[in-house]
Amino acid sequence: MSRSAWSFTPDERSLIAGALLNSMAFFAVLPFASLYLADRTELSTPLIGAVVGGIALVAAVGGLFGGMLVDRSRAVRLMSLGLAANVVVYCMLALVQTPALVVALLLMLGAARTLVEPGMKKLLSLADTGDGRIFRVRYITLCLGAIIGPAVGAVLYNVSLTAFFLVPAALFVLYLVLVLARARSLNALEGDGTPTSRTAGSMADSMGTALRDRSLLLAVGAGAVIFLVFSQIESIIPLYMREQYAERTEYLFALLLVCNAVLALAMQPMIIWLSEKLPRRALITLGCASFALAFAFFWLSPLHLAMLYIGVVFWTLGEAVLLPLPDIAVHELAVDERKGTYFGLAELRHLGFFVGPVVGGWLLDVNVSSYFLFMGLFIFLCLPLLTRIRPVGAETGNNSFDTPTPAQTHTSGEAVSHE
Repeated sequence: MSRSAWSFTPDERSLIAGALLNSMAFFAVLPFASLYLADRTELSTPLIGAVVGGIALVAAVGGLFGGMLVDRSRAVRLMSLGLAANVVVYCMLALVQTPALVVALLLMLGAARTLVEPGMKKLLSLADTGDGRIFRVRYITLCLGAIIGPAVGAVLYNVSLTAFFLVPAALFVLYLVLVLARARSLNALEGDGTPTSRTAGSMADSMGTALRDRSLLLAVGAGAVIFLVFSQIESIIPLYMREQYAERTEYLFALLLVCNAVLALAMQPMIIWLSEKLPRRALITLGCASFALAFAFFWLSPLHLAMLYIGVVFWTLGEAVLLPLPDIAVHELAVDERKGTYFGLAELRHLGFFVGPVVGGWLLDVNVSSYFLFMGLFIFLCLPLLTRIRPVGAETGNNSFDTPTPAQTHTSGEAVSHE
């Protein structure tokens, strides 16, 4: 019995719904964190940037340790702790006003993420039927969250700061209830063995194994390259636009982001179809070329405003193709017993979000042409990184990132139930 590309098992549906709740909660608050700190504290602009960036930094660096804990415990157990921590932190943010406490609580959101993300990705990988398409569906939840979350957050921020934090807390409560309601089935994805029998060796051994896996490090490096380039849309591109459009920048940039999110959703059926038909190398090349063209059109935007919106079409295509690939690579690389550790280490690619704005800002100050040329070419560095990844069991010279896997050569497969 075959299933369509949009048919999911109950476990997959639960995990996708949880990912959507997580995305809505995240985008309802974090885009306004800088504004909140500026309004409620005396922190300088660099310190505000450090605090907001520190949330992702804590999550990136702590992801490896969270992933190892997931492998040595149960993903559902660690996710439940992380989700409960999110609920507590958001509730406390609704109550406290002391700047030091606010900063500490915001950084704790990054720590809570280290328990939720590796566990969620491990379960997504275990629930997936083998082609990694569920990670593209998770990308769709990020797009939906990026549309719904900021709209809700903007209204709540201006109406009630208490509600601004309590509504995301309620979303995490729903996520926690969903995970607990499906706990038996989700736990079954990891097998019946005890954590100690399923995960041999110490945490140091697990870390060493992950760090010695050349293919995993290539996936992390490729992800960092993609995120470095991707970070430009929310950091440096608006600065370039301000030079051209002055006071119109905020309106034009907001419209640009809305177009990006809507296009990302609209393109998904085509992207999934392409990912099943094209060899992985060709798909990656398409994504890189799309980003390069986007930078070219952004560069030419002073000639005509339409160039911005043509550019965002290519940007969205590149984003939709490339962003899920590092997670798909880790999904294909990691054996079940080490998926948490592997996905945890893969969180280090988020460091690209820190390096990107620094490098991009410096290049834009030095020379505008150099900035766009560098970014348009730098994205192609992910091509050799991703195409050198060799999944577990791959023979020499046979790389599933060069040719489609059996699961990628057709649009349907046998339905697999994890009930």
